[in-house]
Amino acid sequence: MNRPLQGYLMPVALVTGANRGLGPEMVRQLLARDYTVHATHRTSPGGLADIDHEQLHLHQLDVRDGAAIAEMTTVIGPTLDLLINNAGIADGRWPSVSAIDFEVAGEVLEVNAIAPVRITQAALPLLAKRGGTVVMITSLMGSIADCMSGRSYAYRASKTALNMFTVAMKNELRELGISVMLVHPGWVETDMGGPNAPIQAEESVTGIMARIEEQTLDMTGRFVDYAGTALPW
Repeated sequence: MNRPLQGYLMPVALVTGANRGLGPEMVRQLLARDYTVHATHRTSPGGLADIDHEQLHLHQLDVRDGAAIAEMTTVIGPTLDLLINNAGIADGRWPSVSAIDFEVAGEVLEVNAIAPVRITQAALPLLAKRGGTVVMITSLMGSIADCMSGRSYAYRASKTALNMFTVAMKNELRELGISVMLVHPGWVETDMGGPNAPIQAEESVTGIMARIEEQTLDMTGRFVDYAGTALPW
């Protein structure tokens, strides 16, 4: 991360959408690194219910609810070292432009692109106190240069928007001592990735943790996969 943790200061992390997908594994690996972890879920704790740890704090949160986000940051405070914006949803996998459901598309954009920025905005005062790191879990599907097959319209657009939001904020956050990064977790065997995905959650998250630990202010705004490979915009 972009500043050394003092030995007597237990680092604090916030992971959104932590109840499924990569979330539970992120929580486990952060707890193993002696973080105090605040983990959010929208409805059910899901995979978090199996994790019993005194340094784990669960929060029911709809990432679209600005008032609830603001309230949560007061509970987490006064400091935050690591924010992982992991919450996200897939679209309807529509076969053509004519089949797009715009109500669903709007929800995908709200959750995947706007909500991470809303949460980051609310957490800035906490992150700035110890020079924290913001991790946006994005996707190679948000790469314009790599979009050869098309489809997945709303999901692709939401991740492209998230990428631009992140790059646009990097200089402002750098002035606050906060580093930000975009990480593609790979095609992972989760409920979203499906059973044919070649990467297990543990492998992906282990890589993501390595990217976080090597991150410095000079690296802010980078777009990499879990293994550290730079990705095309």
